[in-house]
Amino acid sequence: MSAVLPLARLMQGNEAIVEGALAAGVRFFAGYPITPSTEIAEILSDKLPTVGGKYIQMEDELGSMAAVIGASLAGLKSMTATSGPGFSLKQENLGFAIMAEVPCVVVNVQRFGPSTGIPTAPAQGDVMQARWGTHGDHSIIALCPDSVQECYILTVKAFNLSEKFRTPVIILTDEVIGHLRERVCLPQPGELPVINRKKPPAGIKDYKPYQPGEDGVPVIANFCEGYRFHVTSLVHDESGAPSTNPVVTEKLINRLHDKIMKNLDEILLSESYQTDDAEIIVVAYGAVSRSARRAVKEARAAGIKVGLFRPITIWPFPEKEIASLSRQARAIIVAEMNMGQYRIEVERAAQGNTRVSGVNKVTGELITPSEILSAIKSL
Repeated sequence: MSAVLPLARLMQGNEAIVEGALAAGVRFFAGYPITPSTEIAEILSDKLPTVGGKYIQMEDELGSMAAVIGASLAGLKSMTATSGPGFSLKQENLGFAIMAEVPCVVVNVQRFGPSTGIPTAPAQGDVMQARWGTHGDHSIIALCPDSVQECYILTVKAFNLSEKFRTPVIILTDEVIGHLRERVCLPQPGELPVINRKKPPAGIKDYKPYQPGEDGVPVIANFCEGYRFHVTSLVHDESGAPSTNPVVTEKLINRLHDKIMKNLDEILLSESYQTDDAEIIVVAYGAVSRSARRAVKEARAAGIKVGLFRPITIWPFPEKEIASLSRQARAIIVAEMNMGQYRIEVERAAQGNTRVSGVNKVTGELITPSEILSAIKSL
């Protein structure tokens, strides 16, 4: 019997996110149309009802994030999608989801800003907002695809991480990747693992919704399953009751941080290309990494020892990997469609071991291979 081959399709990045979400088991979407993410909402409005899911267009982005949180607490894998201005509006309720440990996925198809900017132009200006957009000390997971195929795979991964670590996960893509069309090989059902949230054992008494397991993550009961518990964005104890006790406060904040930062081996994803003997390292993510790969190939053809490091998990920051590369290379170039948001982190991790410079573009256009190659040759 011959093996079952993957299904190959021509697909847009935003469409691949939808297919990945459905494969991961999404059953609820709430959002508000905004370029360049609208295709995600449009396609899910058609497909979710066919699998027993629910789609709702809310009055704004604040309400859509609140609806996603409510649906997740009721037991549905839930998501929303937006772009820059809408992502800004979601931040308060994103902080609620972090504090209340509500699993959900937020897609941000970045566009040029600030404010409404150029709705149809690509940018990577939301990198730091993804990390620190909501107030307070917190950890966050953000994944950054550079292809349509990866849009599918990372969406499944985002739901898995969200469910396992009981936390919101951000998919930080950009207009180029969102609207790019490429050949995609869809995995067969069951080929990619799908993780569902851990539930309390049947018949458990004195259920505490924030009592951590051995991995630091509490099990979560769905609303209307017979468990009474309190959900709040205030600092709370293991029962969910608000608290101002300094011991309770410190314990909670440390646990929210540690459940992510102590599991980096499972969370961090990256790609290295021609870095083994590289004297110059280009760091790039999302659509810009495609230009960077071409620039590296052309530089290698010219005899320049250069390689590409691509963070796929853009947050948490791959500090150890960057630190190691900084001890190897005589220079690091960070290419990004902003004024240098990720370069700040690269410089911090490099700790002065090597020179760090940037290729930055804020014209609403993709950085080209020739622009990155020019920066390589200048070194």
